[in-house]
Amino acid sequence: MPKIVSARVIVASPGRNFTTLKIECDDGTTGVGDATLNGRELAVAAYLSEHVIPCLIGRDAHRIEDIWQYLYKGAYWRRGPVTMAAIAAVDMALWDIKGKIAGLPVYQLLGGASREGCMVYGHANGATIADTIEAALDYQEQGYKAIRLQCGVPGMASTYGVSQDRYFYEPADNDLPTENVWSTSKYLRVVPELFAAAREALGWDVHLLHDVHHRLTPIEAARLGKDLEPYRPFWIEDATPAEDQEAFRLIRQHTTTPLAVGEIFSSVWDCKALIENRLIDYIRATVLHAGGITHMRQIASLADLYQVRTGCHGATDLSPVTMAAALHLGLAIPNFGIQEYMRHTVETDAVFPHAYRFADGMLHPGDAPGLGVDIDEALAETFPYARAYLPVNRLEDGTMWSW
Repeated sequence: MPKIVSARVIVASPGRNFTTLKIECDDGTTGVGDATLNGRELAVAAYLSEHVIPCLIGRDAHRIEDIWQYLYKGAYWRRGPVTMAAIAAVDMALWDIKGKIAGLPVYQLLGGASREGCMVYGHANGATIADTIEAALDYQEQGYKAIRLQCGVPGMASTYGVSQDRYFYEPADNDLPTENVWSTSKYLRVVPELFAAAREALGWDVHLLHDVHHRLTPIEAARLGKDLEPYRPFWIEDATPAEDQEAFRLIRQHTTTPLAVGEIFSSVWDCKALIENRLIDYIRATVLHAGGITHMRQIASLADLYQVRTGCHGATDLSPVTMAAALHLGLAIPNFGIQEYMRHTVETDAVFPHAYRFADGMLHPGDAPGLGVDIDEALAETFPYARAYLPVNRLEDGTMWSW
């Protein structure tokens, strides 16, 4: 059996902050896992170093399920983003080790490929509708079959999803949280105009998506979904804060626009009612924030019973390690839907060399043993951690609101 002899946490900022776990076995085999929690990276690093790694030394690295249960049930204070990100990092690293020892890519250990690749969507954004359409046409020319649309809102100084760079967007932008201003009424006026322009420019052979980012009440979300129905969106994401899962029933009663939610979920319990009551069409929980490949596979299996498909979060606050893990899982499961794909910076790609590749609107994880991704620790050391917060949101009258 491969015995775990050491594990270490690497915190670095090649383009943005990442927290990475590297596990080593007595036969020299190593595995990597992503433990990044945007804006709280050091919290997970401490949880791993102080509370998880001491419990791993001497264990059989092949016993992935047992170690997962040990870290989950053994903590007593279960779930939450810090705990589940730490467990996910261990889980990813152990699957990486198992694949390397077997000489197989992880997707083969999960039952083999169910498709030729994982359809991904790119992020088209701009200060104006015209800017967003220009960016979307660029993605379409590159072969993307699905594109997320976000644009600035007239009368608002900043808007979620709109960046200065066409390809790279990092919202964690300041040493202390930036305060943004929000107006629901102004936002609800511009999004249907954006989709109308997109259909006219892009046609009907490309999937169009949109992220609301938890900002609407259920009835406001229902109104937006209904307004967008003529343009057949692939989904609207995070239409309302999902702590109130029953709220999605109200949205469902008023619109046939598909609903996606879950990037901030940390376990199957966060989405159980949404899935079982068919209140969503896509579950967006991530391999990283929902406990690793082991637990995300459980979520996907539950979703499959209710014809809910996956649409895992894939922003740049997840390192290439998580992207690789998500692609291996997505390639294997029967109910994969789509994978978010935000390109990492050149610096990030250099620190995390990886085997996954893009072609014809899809990503494939590659056939390297394990996850097919590693970390260049020497290069990572040249990018020291720098504290960075996500923004916060206020209404125009100063009331705190969901960002």
